[in-house]
Amino acid sequence: MLDKIKKFYEEKYKILMIITMLFVLFSIGVLVYSKVTTGEFIKKDVSLKGGLLITVSTDKTYEPTELAKNIGAELGVSVNARGLRTVSGENIGYTIEIEKLENSSSAIPAIGKVMGIQLGAKDYTVEESSSALGESFFQSTLKTIGLAFLFMSIVVFFYFRLPIPSLAVILAGFSDLIGTLAIMNLFDIRLSTAGVAALLMLIGYSVDSDILLSARVLKRTEGTVMERIYSSVKTGLTMQATAIIALAVMWLVTPAELLKQIAALLIIGLTLDIFNTWVQNVGILRLYTERREVKSR
Repeated sequence: MLDKIKKFYEEKYKILMIITMLFVLFSIGVLVYSKVTTGEFIKKDVSLKGGLLITVSTDKTYEPTELAKNIGAELGVSVNARGLRTVSGENIGYTIEIEKLENSSSAIPAIGKVMGIQLGAKDYTVEESSSALGESFFQSTLKTIGLAFLFMSIVVFFYFRLPIPSLAVILAGFSDLIGTLAIMNLFDIRLSTAGVAALLMLIGYSVDSDILLSARVLKRTEGTVMERIYSSVKTGLTMQATAIIALAVMWLVTPAELLKQIAALLIIGLTLDIFNTWVQNVGILRLYTERREVKSR
């Protein structure tokens, strides 16, 4: 069975590479569709968009989607709700995000009405963020990600001094980022300030595996190209699997929603990186080395 997989991987690498490229185009299409239909490439929570973040303490159980729908109908605005649980799984409350509410004082009575409880001052906390501040932070985030790619490109090109392999590393990182954003839209995961940190971390993670691959294939001379690829696959997959498992444990045990989002986005991105590194980047490097060998003859 393993021999058949290796044979398919070695012989059909061009087809596999094209599939990863098509997924990148699909991801771009998802983001463009979101922009056309909602005015935003990615859905943002109140920390980036502005609004109210209300945390309600209660041991009653509600379905978050239904709770958000009912509160939104009561207030006439967009609402998102998430449950809060302890490590043992005990329900301790809900966080309710309310966007662009003109009269913020109406939020607590509406929440209490929908939840069927009397909310005293000790039963909830309210955080309000300005839409202008959130938009400013989001624009700064885009600039930061752009600068991260720019400096990463400079370092990669300086190290390899070869345009095509260097661009392949950048393309893999770009594919990880775009694919993660597209999946966030498809599963209605809203980007928060914690999510921004996760995306920046993802860029670093993705470059690690791609540089490992490119360095072994291009800098080393022992063995064939495929032997050097398999050597890097063994090391790289071990690194990626270890990181994914650790993040999965964090996602399962932490009660903090911000940590859950960081873990979830990194798991998505690292899973995509497995394909973008060991299929997409490998395909580009194989084409590059094959053409270089032909020219040298």
